[in-house]
Amino acid sequence: MVGELKKALLMNPADAFRSQDAVDREWKQRNWISPPDFRRAVREYDSFVQLLLDFGVELAFLPAGPGLGMDAIYTRDPALVTHSGAVMARMGNPSRDGEPQPQVAHLQDLGIPLAGMITGDGRLEGGDLVWLDERTLAVGEGFRSNLEGIRQLQELIAVQLDTIIPVPLPYWNGPTDCLHLMSILSPVDHDVSLVYSRLMAVPFRQKLLDRGVRLVEVPDEEYESLGCNVLALAPGICIMLAGNPVTRARLEAQGIEVSVFDGQEICLKGLGGPTCLTQPLLRQ
Repeated sequence: MVGELKKALLMNPADAFRSQDAVDREWKQRNWISPPDFRRAVREYDSFVQLLLDFGVELAFLPAGPGLGMDAIYTRDPALVTHSGAVMARMGNPSRDGEPQPQVAHLQDLGIPLAGMITGDGRLEGGDLVWLDERTLAVGEGFRSNLEGIRQLQELIAVQLDTIIPVPLPYWNGPTDCLHLMSILSPVDHDVSLVYSRLMAVPFRQKLLDRGVRLVEVPDEEYESLGCNVLALAPGICIMLAGNPVTRARLEAQGIEVSVFDGQEICLKGLGGPTCLTQPLLRQ
């Protein structure tokens, strides 16, 4: 989760949103807080992309296509890229059912084979998946990912795993809200994670502490502004949303290098931060 990010898959809002008219028709059914401004969204996204390019990340972009709407900008969720290839997710949010297949097809075009797919009653979204180390995977169990999805994932990537840890998530704002495990946990170094402990299961939080992880707490006033959603570019280097000065100061006090970007249109209105915008394809 914190190895140097070498390659990533993104989707530009110019392709996901398509137009202001399309946004105005779609945002309510997608449960966005308010309709993003199309032109501002594209400008914000360009700034985010530039941060990745400045760091030397090789970027691929998912093209527009059938089944891909506004939420497809959040490329993290429809798949998990592993050493064996891509696992196709099965979305817990029904309005995003059309996203996994075209993303995995594009990954195959990029040379990443299909390792398997979540089927039947299984539900799994990428935002619920957090590698604690090379062979230990924590998976949020809530409205977006369920035990059957976790069971199937464990079977599909068993050769890569020693341990998979289901992490119960709270009800919070209900089934229409976007609450993933990565909504409350963002690793930023091998032994440092940004957390919002008020929504974290006590046994899992204690497990992190037992592993020697230092927990940097997000204050209440910066949780809703996605202060806990931070993308690691390398150990001790990350990107976060502007407007979370306390969280940023706490990270920097732990020796973490932080870059920020404005994400009012592409992040805050859709409740998806920089981790959600990014599907890591290769970390070193």
